[in-house]
Amino acid sequence: MKFSPIKSYTKIYLDHFGFDEASFVPCEICGSKAVDLHHLHARSIRKDLLNDINNIMALCRLHHLAYGDKKHYREWLQKIHDEYLRIGGLDDGA
Repeated sequence: MKFSPIKSYTKIYLDHFGFDEASFVPCEICGSKAVDLHHLHARSIRKDLLNDINNIMALCRLHHLAYGDKKHYREWLQKIHDEYLRIGGLDDGA
């Protein structure tokens, strides 16, 4: 995942999961390369959640386009993200 310049919420996400800017960051839905950080609650509406790790999830482009800005998927995405946070990232089987 390459970000330039790094945004505050990007740093929050990377730091939380122990990634750096050169890391492979997986999509929280499918595990492929994430290219977007999605705010579950829109940044323009919930500015208080801009840097809240509970509101930031990594998505590949396909899943960001398919689900990201559609309110009826927010609860489903939140459940996926909550589980991702609970286990500390993708389970690598270790």
